Amino acid sequence: MTSRRLLVFVLPLLFAPVVLWAAGAPYPGHPKTVRAIVAADVLARDRALADDRFEGRGPGTKNGEAAAQWIADEMKRMGFKPGNHGSYFQEVPSVSITLDASKSSFAFNTPQGAVAPNFPESAVYWTPQYSSNDVEVKASPLVFVGYGVVAPEYHWDDYAGIDVKGKTVVILVNDPGNEDAQPDPAFFKGKAMTYYGRWTYKYEEAARHGAAAAIIVHETVPAAYGWQVVRNSNTGNKLWLTADDRNASMVPIQGWITLDTAQDLFRRAGLDYAALKAAANKPGFKAVAMTGETLDVHAHSDFALLNTRNVVGVIPGTKHPDEYILYTGHWDHLGIKPDVAGPDKIYNGAIDNGMGSSSVLEIGEKFAKGKPHARSIAIINWTLEEQGLLGSQYFAEHPIWPLNHIVGGVNLDGGLPHGHARDMVLIGSGASELEDMLAKVLKTQNRVISPDPEPEKGGFYRSDHISLSRVGVPMLDPAGASDLVIGGKDAAKRIRDDYRINHYHQPSDEFDPKWDISGVIDDLQALYLLGDQLANSNAWPNWYRDNEFRAIRDKSMAQR
Repeated sequence: MTSRRLLVFVLPLLFAPVVLWAAGAPYPGHPKTVRAIVAADVLARDRALADDRFEGRGPGTKNGEAAAQWIADEMKRMGFKPGNHGSYFQEVPSVSITLDASKSSFAFNTPQGAVAPNFPESAVYWTPQYSSNDVEVKASPLVFVGYGVVAPEYHWDDYAGIDVKGKTVVILVNDPGNEDAQPDPAFFKGKAMTYYGRWTYKYEEAARHGAAAAIIVHETVPAAYGWQVVRNSNTGNKLWLTADDRNASMVPIQGWITLDTAQDLFRRAGLDYAALKAAANKPGFKAVAMTGETLDVHAHSDFALLNTRNVVGVIPGTKHPDEYILYTGHWDHLGIKPDVAGPDKIYNGAIDNGMGSSSVLEIGEKFAKGKPHARSIAIINWTLEEQGLLGSQYFAEHPIWPLNHIVGGVNLDGGLPHGHARDMVLIGSGASELEDMLAKVLKTQNRVISPDPEPEKGGFYRSDHISLSRVGVPMLDPAGASDLVIGGKDAAKRIRDDYRINHYHQPSDEFDPKWDISGVIDDLQALYLLGDQLANSNAWPNWYRDNEFRAIRDKSMAQR
């Protein structure tokens, strides 16, 4: 989940959710729920999914996969049909790669001597390759490649005129121009992050140029999260989709370093970090060799094939059962991290994404127990979101149903508790005709759609909806609110920042029975009505004509 949601700890509920906890049971029991979309049902499911007994819902672990089974059992209890040819599961072939830091090393050689930044407090690194337990990079020259972007549409190429094969590229986070006081909206979309700003893209581009290692410099403001998020997300095991080449096409060593570490390296090479960063934000930037500096890495990793699953339930349509409206969210989180400081080692992910999973189940229950619909409703809980949106990526590459039979969908990632609001934030707003329908529904609640208040954080590229979008399926990505009825915009921002700084991807993301989720319920009721309208119509909402995904969708629909 991306750090973009609202968190409000305001009013206790007037009644507590009723949950059937079986004494001594290995996993939480299933709640008694009602057909209507209500806070008690959502909180009961969230409480269960964030329970310590699921141990942070780590994909491929015994207790993590038990959470996926819990969701499938909940789907069955509520009347969903198995969504994948008689099964509630879509297997996602994956591999777990775990760096053994005690048998690994990571050091920069500089004219003033070696620098071995502390792992994981000053640097994190790993290998995505798994043909061998040991991957080495020796005496690899460092090259600063600015933002590491090749963007023909912006006439931009940070790799122009330099050969980085076998070298280590040092890369800035985010997009060129993104941190300008007044960003040019025509230059890499101005303040709004593009896909070029994502860390996944930067590693992909480095691989295309044959780099031996790709190291990203972390800065809190452009990254939109602190170092603790980088550290917590990139230690322990990392998960990948299996590949025939065992990821040999990927950069052998990937990693991050802190800003302090980067500034020290630049100083040792006789370079001014701030000056080069400023240059990297202007057209005509040329990559700069960090003369005299090289990287030595020995990465010893254990790896194992992993069994993990997407969870898929369907409420079949009565007239057009082969046409689907999707409600999705990811069930996984970060599991247990024994090396994390403090007594709590479990990353329960009550908000990220226990709340999202609970919410799509709640919407699905109303469809399952309500009146029949012409089209089918599919409820999908993805795996491996926290490891790079891999569960949704696998579905997009191996769809259960033809992509041109999917009408569109809604992805819920977080759904942070907040009170009633005047708006609904839509990440990536201005993209598809689904928004026109949603705006009409929100009008019945005296609410409006608001654009992402923090587009520089790149939320549009940080959740599972993007996997479907990239293959043409219109998707919405609601993200709470930016204007609360009580407290307005200032309160919304203050609470959003509190979650990002103090709870996002940390053990403190715990369930709290005192949450006020009245605003979440408003959202779910609106999103249900949107699906209800789509499910009883012949409409096929498309991307707007100037959208990057429109041509993909048009080509797909032409083949129906």
